[in-house]
Amino acid sequence: MVLLDSDVAGCIGTWLDNGGAIEGPWWDVLSTCEQQLERVVPELSGYEASYCRRLLDMTALVLEAPSGSSSS
Repeated sequence: MVLLDSDVAGCIGTWLDNGGAIEGPWWDVLSTCEQQLERVVPELSGYEASYCRRLLDMTALVLEAPSGSSSS
């Protein structure tokens, strides 16, 4: 979970630093994180569920952003 959190933070940070653009390997990493979060969130409860749900929401927003769809 710590690595998943770190990966999402790194990808979101890259997206912000690049003015809303995320490319190639970063997009792929974020997409993988989204899939992992979708599997784990239903298994969590309380604060952990809420926190991971916010990570999943941010991940989905970036991946769905017009410039966020430039996968290699």
